[in-house]
Amino acid sequence: MPSIFYKSFWDVVGTKITQEVLGFLNGPMPDGWNETNIILIPKVNKPKRVKDLRPISLCNVVYKIISKVLANRLKKVLPEIISLSQSAFMPGQLISDNILVAYELTHYMKNKRVGKTGCTALKLDMSKAYDWVEWEFLRRMMKKMVFCKQWVDLIMKCVCTVSYRIRVNGDLSNDFKPERGLRQGDPLSPYLFLICAEGFSVLQKRAEEDEKIQGIKVCQGALSVSYLLFADDS
Repeated sequence: MPSIFYKSFWDVVGTKITQEVLGFLNGPMPDGWNETNIILIPKVNKPKRVKDLRPISLCNVVYKIISKVLANRLKKVLPEIISLSQSAFMPGQLISDNILVAYELTHYMKNKRVGKTGCTALKLDMSKAYDWVEWEFLRRMMKKMVFCKQWVDLIMKCVCTVSYRIRVNGDLSNDFKPERGLRQGDPLSPYLFLICAEGFSVLQKRAEEDEKIQGIKVCQGALSVSYLLFADDS
């Protein structure tokens, strides 16, 4: 059933849905709740290859209620565990903040006329970033961030029990189970990806501490900026 059904008849089904959601949060996930249909959205006018299509996951509405509950809890602690260099999906921050900082740094670099040492900037895009997330890496990152075992198990239950069917020309394929990746369309996915990307942030910080890379200062007293993150772009 679509979400409008639950909204329209909440007085009939609301109590039962609430009981089912609470039952999952305190127990196992019932069979079928994490079955997901994938819709392929074209990125270009005339797609010819698979990479020209964006897979959007249409999750079960009851599962999305669960996922939204967990996402609302998770985003409250994100500012304490995610680096300031990441601006996407962060509460109280806009992705445009880092875009403006990057623009100012690029302007400074283009107009730099003094000093013997030059500077450079690299834009790195993680190809198929959501699709390549290793579940075991996500689990270990959450443990490293000292999330409790009950929370980690709850999140991994949402991630690892998924099964897919792809809708093509109105028909659904046979179902299959993935072994890695996060779903685009799951309310939890953006926040879980930030946790994975934080591993990259830690490596960047360590490289700067070891003086393998050096950040840019636009003037005396300014903060040194060595990297900026925009979700899966750096």
